[in-house]
Order: sequence, then structure tokens, then C-alpha cells
Amino acid sequence: MASGTHQYQQDPRNENILININGELFPRSEAKISVFDSGFILGDGVWEGIRLHNGHLAFIEQHMRRLYDGAKALDMDIGLTKEQLVERIQHTCDANQMFDGVHIRLMVTRGIKSTPYQDPRVTISGATIVIIAEHKSAIEQIDNTGISLFTSHVRRGYPDVQDPKLNTHSKLNCIFACIQAAKAHADEALMLDPHGFVATCNSTHFFIARDGEVWTSSGDFCLDGITRRNVINLCKNNDIKVFERNFTLADVYGADEAFITGTFAGLSAVAQVDGRIIGTGEKPMLARLQQLYIQLVETETQGSAI
Repeated sequence: MASGTHQYQQDPRNENILININGELFPRSEAKISVFDSGFILGDGVWEGIRLHNGHLAFIEQHMRRLYDGAKALDMDIGLTKEQLVERIQHTCDANQMFDGVHIRLMVTRGIKSTPYQDPRVTISGATIVIIAEHKSAIEQIDNTGISLFTSHVRRGYPDVQDPKLNTHSKLNCIFACIQAAKAHADEALMLDPHGFVATCNSTHFFIARDGEVWTSSGDFCLDGITRRNVINLCKNNDIKVFERNFTLADVYGADEAFITGTFAGLSAVAQVDGRIIGTGEKPMLARLQQLYIQLVETETQGSAI
């Protein structure tokens, strides 16, 4: 039975974590928001998943840029500068005595409404900012054989319907795709764009390797993932041919390798898509990129936060 791509090591310390709500720390059992909050009522908000590695927030500048760009697109005032928000995230980790192997979910909603209605003008508070930092490390695949994907009928839509580049709380299309994959006993859903080309997965990004080249989608119908972009740049900086392009499921089925990327687990192998075994089991491209990514994270987290 498949169990998704975000399996993690259970850690009893998470039972006693402190959760930051609008700058105030609460024990996990007491952390609550209003039923009139925009995020609860409508999914009106933006979010980021961030890793704490060796005491540093990995790729935090990129995460803050995406968060604030998303908030601006939604005409949402976060109410803090990037520097103030990063300081609050770090304070939350420090209060929990966290240093490494930590995954942080940062959530910002429009705030509390006077009545359950979508119009932003009935919002009567500032933004709600929630920071949940957990001791969370991915369960490694011992043999690195990889996960299974199932292609969902749910498409990634046009930006004039719901812009897929925005990392918003409104994830219902991805949830539908995830449910379909789970019903098919796969770990994650592969999603196509409106034209039938491969776009992304429901919670990670998708790559294939063919004849020494790395392919990923054009990016027109997916979030510009932080890990996705870093992998593309690693290829460019290390003489690996990489293409952001349209390709089909036939290209996927015939690929030499396939893998997914995400903030939580980094780079992970894909063993099969729609029941087709990908490649021969050898994964030299993935192995090389995994090592380059580990080195990048180490280099990135040697510096200081913004």
C-alpha cells in the first residue's frame, strides 16, 4: 500500500512543540485560530515550507521572495518586513531548541472576518501568521528504488482561472489529484497541463533524464518550486544539459530515469509511472544531482539569514 511522498520519522518531541500564532507561542494542544479566519473559511492565504539545517533556514531569501510575491498578487498585507518575519521564524525554532532536521510550515492568511464571506473588505484584523516547526526528517528509501506515480485526470489550470504559480492555501485541485493517486495505490499524482503535456506532481515537482539530458516541464502550469529551480541551476552550473520544455507521458514512460523534488525530501527517485517501470534501475543522473544538492544545502546554510 502506498503512503505518499512525505513519509517522515515519527519524533516524540513534536508532541510538546510551541507554535507561533501572531508572535505569541502556544503549546501544540492550545494552538488555535478563529473560525472566522480567512484561511479557515476560504483558503485565502499563502504559505511556505522551509527547512532548518545546521541552525540556518535553507534558501530563506527565495522562500521570502515567493511568499511576498504571492501576498502582493492577492493584495494581502503581511504586516511584517521580510527581515521581521525571518526573525520570528528563527525565534520559534530557538524556543523549541531546534537546530537541524526541522521542517517549518509558515502560513499567512488575510485575517479574521466580521462574517463568513469572501470579500476581503469584511476582514477586520491584520494578517494571521502561523509558524509550525516540527522535528521532521524524510524516511529514506534504503535501496533508492523509488516511488510510484499515477497520472490524474485533474489538470493544472490556466493562470486566468487560478494561477498555478501562486503558493496559496487553495489546493483543492492538488488534493483531488492526490486522492485519485491514493485510490490507485500510488504514492503521488502526476498532473498534466491543459494541453496534455506533463506539468508537475500534486505536491512535488517532476523531472526525467533521457540520453544524459534532464527535462522538466515548461513551468507555465506549476509553482516555480525552490528545489526545482535549484536543481535546474545545478544542472546549468555543472555542464548537465537541462531543458524546461513540453513533453508527454510517452516521453516519461521511455525515460532513463525519473525523480521528484521538494523542500521536505530534496530529490527522490521515481520507480514507475502508471504501472510502467522507468529505466533499468540504474540512476546515475539522480545520484549525481543528489550529491550536488547536498553540497548546495551545506554551502547555503553556512551563511546568515536575511
